[in-house]
Amino acid sequence: MRIALLQDSGVPGEPTANLERLAMAARRAAAESIELLIAPELYLTGYNLGDQLRDLAEPAGGPSAKRAAEIAAETGVALLYGYPEAAGKALHNAALLVDGTGAARANYRKTHLFGLEEKRLFSPGDDLMLVELGALTLGLLICYDVEFPEAVRALVLAGADMIVVPTALMRPYENVAEQMVPARAFENQVFIAYANRCGQEGELTYCGMSCVIAPDGKPLIQSGRGEAFLVAEVDPAAYEESRQANPYLEDRRPALYESAPKRL
Repeated sequence: MRIALLQDSGVPGEPTANLERLAMAARRAAAESIELLIAPELYLTGYNLGDQLRDLAEPAGGPSAKRAAEIAAETGVALLYGYPEAAGKALHNAALLVDGTGAARANYRKTHLFGLEEKRLFSPGDDLMLVELGALTLGLLICYDVEFPEAVRALVLAGADMIVVPTALMRPYENVAEQMVPARAFENQVFIAYANRCGQEGELTYCGMSCVIAPDGKPLIQSGRGEAFLVAEVDPAAYEESRQANPYLEDRRPALYESAPKRL
């Protein structure tokens, strides 16, 4: 599967403008025979907007989702992008996956909320999700979620070929992109596609450094700090030798981890 990551600053507070940026990227992706385009966390609105996110939030099937479906159907490119989801009285940090026909395939709610502000604004999701897209099984996470080994391992044990992660990683946490994401890929022998924001938003400076990491822990592609459109070919069969050489999943001892360690 050919995938692309959109590393972009977006237009804070302007979902319509960001949808048009997404449309431009999707048309470019179609021209390059890309099947899946991944945009950052809360891409439609901006991340660092405080209570304004409540005003910009939409239901999972709201007007922005309908426009994204039109873009996907027009281009034939599946889209994954972050947005604030209104669900009754709750607000979720969510990501919507729309396939290349325009059909909504999954709406994932961030399960691990980062910092006091996210915990003030959002309700956490309670479900990890897998979805079949083309020849791959995708596991969905958002930003901080990928920093929890248990979340990635659960998705891989359930059959994920690739973990897709819209993110809003800011300075000074570059070590997540540099060290943690490659470690998660290697210890699970799985692809991780990590699509970050870039630029400045209020007091936050985003790291950029979007990447696609292969099961051997090496980057297929990795960006710098500025806006970027990254393309990678994801082929699980090409890494069978790596899985045989690094059989972490096969060598696990689940019963050992479930019992309490002996205290001496």
